[in-house]
Amino acid sequence: MSDTLLERHAEALRLFGERVRAVRRDQWGAPTPCTEWTVRDLVNHVTAEQLWVPPLVTEGRTADELGDAFSGDVLGDDPVAVWDRASGAAHAAFAASGALDRTVRLSYGPAPGSSYCSELTTDCVVHTWDLCRGIGADDRLPATLVEFAVKRVMPHVDALAASGMFAEPVDIPPGADAQTRLLAMVGRKG
Repeated sequence: MSDTLLERHAEALRLFGERVRAVRRDQWGAPTPCTEWTVRDLVNHVTAEQLWVPPLVTEGRTADELGDAFSGDVLGDDPVAVWDRASGAAHAAFAASGALDRTVRLSYGPAPGSSYCSELTTDCVVHTWDLCRGIGADDRLPATLVEFAVKRVMPHVDALAASGMFAEPVDIPPGADAQTRLLAMVGRKG
Protein backbone atom coordinates (compact mmCIF):
# COMPACT_ATOMS: atom_id res chain seq x y z
CA MET A 1 0.00 0.00 0.00
CA SER A 2 2.66 2.56 0.98
CA ASP A 3 4.72 1.91 -2.16
CA THR A 4 1.64 2.33 -4.33
CA LEU A 5 0.64 5.52 -2.51
CA LEU A 6 4.13 6.96 -2.91
CA GLU A 7 4.11 6.01 -6.61
CA ARG A 8 0.78 7.79 -7.15
CA HIS A 9 2.02 10.81 -5.20
CA ALA A 10 5.18 11.01 -7.31
CA GLU A 11 3.17 10.52 -10.51
CA ALA A 12 0.73 13.31 -9.58
CA LEU A 13 3.58 15.69 -8.73
CA ARG A 14 5.38 14.88 -11.99
CA LEU A 15 2.25 15.47 -14.06
CA PHE A 16 1.45 18.76 -12.37
CA GLY A 17 5.09 19.81 -12.74
CA GLU A 18 5.01 19.06 -16.47
CA ARG A 19 2.01 21.37 -16.78
CA VAL A 20 3.67 24.08 -14.67
CA ARG A 21 6.66 23.99 -17.03
CA ALA A 22 4.24 24.32 -19.98
CA VAL A 23 2.74 27.61 -18.75
CA ARG A 24 3.69 30.38 -21.16
CA ARG A 25 4.59 33.80 -19.82
CA ASP A 26 1.28 35.24 -21.09
CA GLN A 27 -0.81 32.50 -19.43
CA TRP A 28 -0.12 33.14 -15.72
CA GLY A 29 -3.11 35.48 -15.49
CA ALA A 30 -5.46 33.19 -17.46
CA PRO A 31 -8.65 31.93 -15.81
CA THR A 32 -9.06 28.34 -14.61
CA PRO A 33 -12.10 26.19 -13.79
CA CYS A 34 -11.51 27.30 -10.17
CA THR A 35 -13.40 30.52 -10.85
CA GLU A 36 -11.64 32.55 -8.18
CA TRP A 37 -8.15 31.52 -9.33
CA THR A 38 -5.95 32.43 -12.24
CA VAL A 39 -3.30 29.98 -13.46
CA ARG A 40 -0.79 31.62 -11.11
CA ASP A 41 -3.20 31.42 -8.17
CA LEU A 42 -3.79 27.74 -8.86
CA VAL A 43 -0.09 26.91 -9.13
CA ASN A 44 0.53 28.98 -6.01
CA HIS A 45 -2.12 26.98 -4.11
CA VAL A 46 -0.75 23.58 -5.08
CA THR A 47 2.83 24.71 -4.43
CA ALA A 48 1.91 26.06 -0.99
CA GLU A 49 0.31 22.71 -0.18
CA GLN A 50 3.65 21.04 -0.87
CA LEU A 51 5.49 23.55 1.31
CA TRP A 52 3.40 22.45 4.31
CA VAL A 53 4.49 18.81 4.05
CA PRO A 54 8.06 18.86 5.42
CA PRO A 55 7.30 20.84 8.58
CA LEU A 56 4.14 18.83 9.30
CA VAL A 57 5.43 15.36 8.40
CA THR A 58 9.17 15.52 9.04
CA GLU A 59 9.39 18.08 11.83
CA GLY A 60 6.13 17.14 13.57
CA ARG A 61 4.96 20.74 13.71
CA THR A 62 1.26 21.59 13.77
CA ALA A 63 -0.79 23.64 11.36
CA ASP A 64 -1.48 26.05 14.23
CA GLU A 65 2.25 26.48 14.89
CA LEU A 66 2.88 27.27 11.24
CA GLY A 67 -0.03 29.69 11.06
CA ASP A 68 0.08 31.66 7.82
CA ALA A 69 3.68 30.74 6.94
CA PHE A 70 2.64 29.69 3.44
CA SER A 71 -0.05 32.28 2.78
CA GLY A 72 0.18 34.78 -0.02
CA ASP A 73 2.46 34.47 -3.01
CA VAL A 74 4.95 31.63 -2.51
CA LEU A 75 6.00 31.51 -6.19
CA GLY A 76 8.10 34.66 -6.39
CA ASP A 77 9.87 35.38 -9.68
CA ASP A 78 10.50 31.75 -10.65
CA PRO A 79 7.35 29.65 -10.19
CA VAL A 80 8.84 26.60 -11.91
CA ALA A 81 11.89 26.48 -9.64
CA VAL A 82 9.78 27.01 -6.52
CA TRP A 83 7.40 24.23 -7.63
CA ASP A 84 10.31 21.88 -8.30
CA ARG A 85 11.86 22.49 -4.87
CA ALA A 86 8.55 22.30 -3.00
CA SER A 87 7.31 19.15 -4.74
CA GLY A 88 10.67 17.41 -4.33
CA ALA A 89 10.79 18.22 -0.61
CA ALA A 90 7.18 17.13 -0.11
CA HIS A 91 7.75 13.79 -1.79
CA ALA A 92 10.97 13.21 0.15
CA ALA A 93 9.13 13.93 3.40
CA PHE A 94 6.38 11.40 2.63
CA ALA A 95 8.93 8.84 1.38
CA ALA A 96 11.02 9.00 4.58
CA SER A 97 10.95 5.88 6.71
CA GLY A 98 7.78 5.76 8.84
CA ALA A 99 6.36 9.02 7.50
CA LEU A 100 3.13 7.51 6.22
CA ASP A 101 2.50 5.91 9.63
CA ARG A 102 3.03 9.12 11.61
CA THR A 103 0.18 11.21 12.91
CA VAL A 104 0.14 14.59 11.26
CA ARG A 105 -1.60 17.48 13.01
CA LEU A 106 -3.53 19.32 10.32
CA SER A 107 -5.87 22.29 10.53
CA TYR A 108 -8.88 19.94 10.82
CA GLY A 109 -7.25 17.63 13.37
CA PRO A 110 -4.87 14.69 13.54
CA ALA A 111 -4.58 12.34 10.56
CA PRO A 112 -2.30 9.51 9.52
CA GLY A 113 0.50 10.56 7.20
CA SER A 114 -0.90 8.15 4.60
CA SER A 115 -4.26 9.96 4.62
CA TYR A 116 -2.56 13.32 4.28
CA CYS A 117 -0.49 12.02 1.35
CA SER A 118 -3.64 10.60 -0.29
CA GLU A 119 -5.45 13.90 0.17
CA LEU A 120 -2.64 15.91 -1.43
CA THR A 121 -2.26 13.40 -4.25
CA THR A 122 -5.96 13.64 -5.07
CA ASP A 123 -5.93 17.42 -4.88
CA CYS A 124 -2.92 17.51 -7.20
CA VAL A 125 -4.70 15.24 -9.72
CA VAL A 126 -7.82 17.43 -9.81
CA HIS A 127 -5.81 20.64 -9.99
CA THR A 128 -3.71 19.22 -12.82
CA TRP A 129 -6.90 19.02 -14.85
CA ASP A 130 -7.74 22.61 -13.81
CA LEU A 131 -4.28 23.77 -14.89
CA CYS A 132 -4.58 21.94 -18.21
CA ARG A 133 -7.83 23.74 -18.86
CA GLY A 134 -6.31 27.07 -17.86
CA ILE A 135 -3.39 26.77 -20.28
CA GLY A 136 -5.16 24.86 -23.06
CA ALA A 137 -3.13 21.65 -22.61
CA ASP A 138 -4.31 18.08 -23.10
CA ASP A 139 -6.50 17.45 -20.05
CA ARG A 140 -6.61 13.66 -20.20
CA LEU A 141 -5.32 12.32 -16.90
CA PRO A 142 -3.53 8.98 -16.50
CA ALA A 143 -5.92 6.16 -15.60
CA THR A 144 -3.84 5.22 -12.55
CA LEU A 145 -4.27 8.69 -11.07
CA VAL A 146 -7.95 8.91 -11.95
CA GLU A 147 -8.67 5.54 -10.34
CA PHE A 148 -6.72 6.54 -7.24
CA ALA A 149 -8.58 9.84 -6.93
CA VAL A 150 -12.02 8.31 -7.56
CA LYS A 151 -11.46 5.85 -4.70
CA ARG A 152 -10.35 8.69 -2.43
CA VAL A 153 -13.18 11.10 -3.35
CA MET A 154 -16.20 8.80 -3.71
CA PRO A 155 -16.80 8.12 0.00
CA HIS A 156 -16.44 11.82 0.85
CA VAL A 157 -18.29 13.63 -1.95
CA ASP A 158 -20.80 15.38 0.29
CA ALA A 159 -18.24 16.28 2.95
CA LEU A 160 -15.82 17.70 0.37
CA ALA A 161 -18.47 20.00 -1.06
CA ALA A 162 -19.57 21.05 2.45
CA SER A 163 -15.96 21.81 3.40
CA GLY A 164 -15.64 24.33 0.61
CA MET A 165 -12.52 22.52 -0.66
CA PHE A 166 -14.36 21.57 -3.84
CA ALA A 167 -17.44 22.77 -5.67
CA GLU A 168 -20.79 21.03 -5.37
CA PRO A 169 -20.89 17.79 -7.37
CA VAL A 170 -22.49 17.98 -10.80
CA ASP A 171 -24.64 15.32 -12.43
CA ILE A 172 -22.64 12.43 -13.82
CA PRO A 173 -23.67 11.76 -17.41
CA PRO A 174 -24.85 8.22 -18.18
CA GLY A 175 -22.00 6.02 -19.36
CA ALA A 176 -19.37 8.51 -18.16
CA ASP A 177 -15.78 7.37 -18.03
CA ALA A 178 -13.79 7.43 -14.78
CA GLN A 179 -12.26 10.86 -15.39
CA THR A 180 -15.65 12.43 -16.08
CA ARG A 181 -17.05 10.79 -12.92
CA LEU A 182 -14.14 12.11 -10.85
CA LEU A 183 -14.51 15.63 -12.20
CA ALA A 184 -18.28 15.58 -11.63
CA MET A 185 -17.78 14.50 -8.01
CA VAL A 186 -15.60 17.59 -7.42
CA GLY A 187 -17.91 19.98 -9.25
CA ARG A 188 -16.30 20.11 -12.66
CA LYS A 189 -17.75 19.36 -16.06
CA GLY A 190 -15.27 17.45 -18.19
